[in-house]
Amino acid sequence: MKHRFVKQFLSASVAVAVLFSLAACSNTNDLSSGSQTSNGKGGTFVYGVQTQPSHLDPYLATSADTRMILFNIFEGLVKPDKDGNLRPAVAEKSSISADALTYTFQLRKGVKFQNGEDVTAEDVKYSLETAAGLSGGKVLVAELENIRSVEIADSSTIKIHLKNPDPDFLPYLTTAIVPKGYDKQDTSPIGTGPYSFVSYTPQQSLVLKKNPYYWQKGLPYLDTVTFKLESDSNTLLTDLQSGSVDGAAVANNVASQLSGDFNIIATNSNSVQMLALNNKAEPFNKVEVRQAVSYAIDPDTIIETVDFGKGVRCGTPVIPGLKKYFDSSLTHAYDRNVQKAKQLLAQAGLAGGFDMTITVPSNYTVHVDTAQVIVNQLKEVGIRAQIKQVDFATWLSKAYQNREYQATIISVDGATLSPKSYLGRYVSGNAKNFINYSSAAYDDLYRQATEEKDETKRIELYKKAQQQLSKDAASVFLQDISNINVFRKEFSGFVSYPLYVFDASSIKAAG
Repeated sequence: MKHRFVKQFLSASVAVAVLFSLAACSNTNDLSSGSQTSNGKGGTFVYGVQTQPSHLDPYLATSADTRMILFNIFEGLVKPDKDGNLRPAVAEKSSISADALTYTFQLRKGVKFQNGEDVTAEDVKYSLETAAGLSGGKVLVAELENIRSVEIADSSTIKIHLKNPDPDFLPYLTTAIVPKGYDKQDTSPIGTGPYSFVSYTPQQSLVLKKNPYYWQKGLPYLDTVTFKLESDSNTLLTDLQSGSVDGAAVANNVASQLSGDFNIIATNSNSVQMLALNNKAEPFNKVEVRQAVSYAIDPDTIIETVDFGKGVRCGTPVIPGLKKYFDSSLTHAYDRNVQKAKQLLAQAGLAGGFDMTITVPSNYTVHVDTAQVIVNQLKEVGIRAQIKQVDFATWLSKAYQNREYQATIISVDGATLSPKSYLGRYVSGNAKNFINYSSAAYDDLYRQATEEKDETKRIELYKKAQQQLSKDAASVFLQDISNINVFRKEFSGFVSYPLYVFDASSIKAAG
């Protein structure tokens, strides 16, 4: 559900290493010290987005495009940087207990919310307890379920106590810090990020303005950033050509139609495009059928024909950029084999093939084009597939939330720099498990991985979990899509991250 590229990934999941780097950042490169100064240019920037925000409340946002926007409004105790490290944000120092059960944070002095109020330890406690469901409500951020309690040690010190040891918990503390008791986040969000919310007009735009209280001196550069909500890629292209939009993440075919007025930056999406198979919908409730589909599809052809040869083949839901955890042995686990696919269909009692529907969000040209290639590939093994295009809101409601589909094509990202972000959704019963995958063997491997303190063993367990997904052909994990970012030449400063975010604070307008 997203798009962005980074040339080098450094895993931020190894808690000890990350915590050392966090402390180092606080001591040697304190961004609140005023070392970065504004260029004073100001200006406005319009960025085209092809989906509508799912929620403005950071704890309820489900789509990657929404999280991409909210990255500019909200911050957690820590935040990612362009190299995949976690840097200080609302907290300036951190430590982890030897048993990996307690994380201690020293809060940064002088951090204010966008309404001008100081961030307090009470705000941090409220935020984490609300997200983790410790305040009497339901769990809003599933990854925080492991929090047992949040303790205010003193006015500037927070201790987070976990139910079970987790040396990889730090990446989840990018969870937004919000004002205690504020109940209008979904209509008028308030955080500590570089931009504050101005307005949201459905089907039209979401407008942000520079946060005058931002703790990181010198940022942001622009006065106003508008996310223009485009209906489809054709409308986005027209707006780019007319000058009403200054930048966007676009497909290759859109970029090829733009003039020399744009800088074009090739990126990867840092998400995995997949043919998602609903494991509870017939005939995909049979592993042989899912395996047959996997053998029928050739990701290399999709990459060459749809993605201009620039995608990176996966075979697993973990992005290749998360190198330490990515199991490259699975990339070719299902190399195309038409005869093998037919044999598996026969074993499943479907020697004559079957009919199926692939639901695709129409606003994503790359997914629609991928579906067309897949339809032709499936035809060769006797599977008769048809494409059903729906708008993204319908896809989010029907396919993702209600799981009313047979197969769908989408890109799935990780919300944090942790293997759990990519693999946790496939645990039986997980709210994000929209493919309805259920495997006791997988659940056990994932549980062991999250509890293992030894890094080498933990990595191996995460890879074994990926291997179980592959063995069960849970879905067809195709590629980390190539994506193109285009920016009108009078703007500079684009920074790519190993997550799907758009950091508007770094964008500058020419003088």
